[in-house]
Amino acid sequence: MDTAETDQRTADRRDTDAATWRTRIRRVIRSASQPGPWKRGLVLAALALLLGLFMLLHAQIPNRIGHLGSLVETFLPWFGLVVPVLLAGALWRRSASAVTALVLPAVVWLNLFGGLLSDKSGPGGDLTVASHNVGADNPDPVGTARALAASGADVLALEELSQQARGTYEKELAKAYPHHSVQGTVGLWSKLPLADARPVDTEMDYGPLAESKPVDVDGARALRATVATDQGKLVVYVAHLASVRVNPRAGFGTAQRDRGVQALSKAIAAERNERVVLLGDLNGTMDDRAFAGITPQMHSAQDTSGDGFGFTWPASFPMVRIDQILVRGVKPVSSRTLPSTGSDHLPVVAKISW
Repeated sequence: MDTAETDQRTADRRDTDAATWRTRIRRVIRSASQPGPWKRGLVLAALALLLGLFMLLHAQIPNRIGHLGSLVETFLPWFGLVVPVLLAGALWRRSASAVTALVLPAVVWLNLFGGLLSDKSGPGGDLTVASHNVGADNPDPVGTARALAASGADVLALEELSQQARGTYEKELAKAYPHHSVQGTVGLWSKLPLADARPVDTEMDYGPLAESKPVDVDGARALRATVATDQGKLVVYVAHLASVRVNPRAGFGTAQRDRGVQALSKAIAAERNERVVLLGDLNGTMDDRAFAGITPQMHSAQDTSGDGFGFTWPASFPMVRIDQILVRGVKPVSSRTLPSTGSDHLPVVAKISW
């Protein structure tokens, strides 16, 4: 091998070594310039913290503008779906900070709704009560009535009864329920004797003269009756509060419903009987602050003895539970929704015990 060839090989080796070192240096610089796992995904981490604070402080969201607070609280459980979305983004970005920040919204959501994930229903029960907004446009009132009669409920409340369908329900339910009362657009059917059935004006201000104020029976959206049971009297309220609407300009329209809530809460507060059940389509969830006058007096059968969230509307894809069974002085044993009928609401049923 001559000297020229040796010098060439030496030069090539020096060039190779220099290229290798340049590559290593570039890798070090690139690695140093890239953020670590705690610095990646800071936007995701911020969103996670905001979500947690949003759910934690939902009661502080003002209601003065478009009833925004009530709107948020109506759909509050669904905000939990944002957590897995953010988690997927955090894992994709391999962001330790975002994963850690997600602990806050996860814990807050579980604290608010974790108790609804388990089945709390039990055996037994002294009385079965049910409620269903049958829908004024129900195309099959006969099938709906028969399905409700087959549910085995001892006391059955119906809301949104149209004049055209009222006779159908009375005929189809007569055999299973010999006692009934219809006041306006709400009705109560019972296997046990009923007494003192009367309409309740959900627009009235219940005060000292409440009993003397006349009630428009035809326009009534609520009633009160006493059911005679082997364990004593049970007062049953049936109510269909005004519908709510979401309007881009006016926001969450709840004014008429909220007046009904206030009137109903005052009526229940004035009720002297120890045992009270409220059945009906209240057009709101018990997370909504608008029901603060009722929730201290009564508790939800679904929350204490149900399986899951028990969403009832819309029947095709239930998103909220606006059909309620609330109790005072009796213990819910189990609570559930029934299969869909011709209505856009699902029926609800609960067993209660003395």
